[in-house]
Amino acid sequence: MVAFKPGLVFRIRRTTPEKFYIEACDDGSVDVLAIDRVSTEMTLTVRQDVPASAETRPICGLMGTIRLVAGMYLVVITKKRKVGDLLGHAVWKALDFDVISYKKTILHLTDNQMQDNKTFLSMINSMLHADGFYFATDYDLTHTLQRLANTSPEFQEMSLLERADQRFVWNRHLLREFIAQPELHMFVFPVVHGFITVKSSCISGKVFEWSVISRRSCFRAGVRYYVRGIDSEGHAANYVETEQIVQYNGAKASFVQTRGSIPFYWSQRPNLRYKPKPQISKTVNHLDGFQRHFDSQIILYGRQVTLNLINQKGSEKPLELAFDNMVTNLGNGLIKYIAFDFHKECSHMRWHRLQILLDMVAEMQDDFGYFLVDADGKVLLNQEGTFRSNCMDCLDRTNVIQSLLARRSLQSQLQRMGVLHIGQRIEEQTDFEKMYKNAWADNADACAKQYAGTGALKTDFTRFSSADRP
Repeated sequence: MVAFKPGLVFRIRRTTPEKFYIEACDDGSVDVLAIDRVSTEMTLTVRQDVPASAETRPICGLMGTIRLVAGMYLVVITKKRKVGDLLGHAVWKALDFDVISYKKTILHLTDNQMQDNKTFLSMINSMLHADGFYFATDYDLTHTLQRLANTSPEFQEMSLLERADQRFVWNRHLLREFIAQPELHMFVFPVVHGFITVKSSCISGKVFEWSVISRRSCFRAGVRYYVRGIDSEGHAANYVETEQIVQYNGAKASFVQTRGSIPFYWSQRPNLRYKPKPQISKTVNHLDGFQRHFDSQIILYGRQVTLNLINQKGSEKPLELAFDNMVTNLGNGLIKYIAFDFHKECSHMRWHRLQILLDMVAEMQDDFGYFLVDADGKVLLNQEGTFRSNCMDCLDRTNVIQSLLARRSLQSQLQRMGVLHIGQRIEEQTDFEKMYKNAWADNADACAKQYAGTGALKTDFTRFSSADRP
């Protein structure tokens, strides 16, 4: 796999006005990326060819390039923070960016073109500063541990750019020029959007690494209310793959869940009402897109259990009925539908009633299992299916349920790894339990801000409630 070392800093050296030069701050690296600011051609050169007079400026990485009204722009990461080490690889959060024009002037533009270009730049900067972009320079963050363990030697030799899961590469449009030139792949990497936390934890003197990775799909991206349901390819709005990883004494385990908008054609466009009434489309073939969605989910994850957490009365009821009917009409034995009216069951702070749902799916969860590999790299278990959870936004109710299912899986993993002994419960480990709750609440806030613009509404339960100990 061609990639830079973890934590490596790049620097951009610019001549005026002919070229950008991008090189790694590594004495062992001789290749330099040269970008012609006039022709936009990208080529490899060597350090000796970089003019000594070139202006030097440190950057943390390349997001890619984009063409606007004024011409081409280079999008770079200018500030980063280390999240932690995942399986020995540094994971970074991108904190700040810059969008640099190839051209030194925009005097060739008309007033209208200048205004359009300014508007587009503002939109790009707004998107770049939506919190939650992560990257690694020598590790594939776009795939789960199980997918990575079941790949061919040829796959392992590919660059990060070639092998990435395109659902989660948020800078893929910016990387089009690089994709066409494999020799340049070493200078770029996929950037994922979502949430990542990496924690070193200790229970009974046994130190282990615990992580949560939420990968937000770049397909059918958009914000709450404006983007609901699925598109013609079966991509669901606010689709997120969340993987919980634990590492202990060389062994590794992971548990994967997904969330996403109710997978048929419906909308909830904003109007003067506080809560717009959802509308199910009457002019399209719902079952076609519905089947496309679940066909891809089954290929990727195996059997599906859909946990629909919306209200079973009022304006949400038609969505629940339609979802149930479509699963029935599809007649696919690999898909099981479970409706749980979260608000009704847990009204008046009766959080203990979440145990009803956990008991309902316990046998299915045990049957699905989780991914487990021992210290020698031998795969002991594979996860055979996933829970696909949703509420209306796939944020608050969904995250609560996902955190409880993930904890149940973690209980089994830590026991099998020897961190917990029989009869010892995660909920009784005060320090870890506090960290666990806060991390899942942070995950809820991150996903909510990215889709709805504000933090999650049920993090008071996730962070503090003692009643969520089924």
